[in-house]
Formats: sequence, C-alpha cells, structure tokens
Amino acid sequence: MSRKYKFNDNNSVYFISFATVYWIDVFVRDCYFETMISALNYCRENKGMKIYGYCIMPSHVHLLFQIEEKNPSDVIRDLKTFTSKALLKQIAENPQESRKE
Repeated sequence: MSRKYKFNDNNSVYFISFATVYWIDVFVRDCYFETMISALNYCRENKGMKIYGYCIMPSHVHLLFQIEEKNPSDVIRDLKTFTSKALLKQIAENPQESRKE
C-alpha cells in the first residue's frame, strides 16, 4: 500500500491518520503534545489549512482538514517532516526521557 496520500480535489475536506514509528506512545508527554499542536497551528496560520477537527492519541493523530490554495500532499509532507524532526530533537535533549532509541 502506498504511504503517499492521494488527494483528488484540492477543495475537498479530507480525513487522514498518521502514526509514530512502531506506534510508540509519544504524545502522552505534554511537551510533545504541544509540539504537535504548534505544528498544526502553523499550518493553519501559514499554509492555508482549515482544520475542522483533530484527535491526538498517544501514538497517532487523526485530522479532518481542507486546503484550498496549495497541494494537500505538500502541506501534510511538510507538517510530518517538521514535526518528526522537532520531536526527535526534543526527545534527544530531554534528560528525563527514557525512550531515546
């Protein structure tokens, strides 16, 4: 199955889910949860994403959204790339984090 999202109409509302690697419970810590919220807010404010709803679970995210002027695949790619790099950096720098592998 392809891992790339396929969006047929840029004006449609889409529901997607994406998970952490190995379904590791990352979003149980407030600092990592806030990183995801900040990334979603950035996409909303700067990338033209309209967010109708989201649910951040311990190991994955559900997102109901629309993007009118840009390619949704590009925005989701940027969201996931930024968020994964930010989370990995936070985990590496967190002295209380036991899950550094």
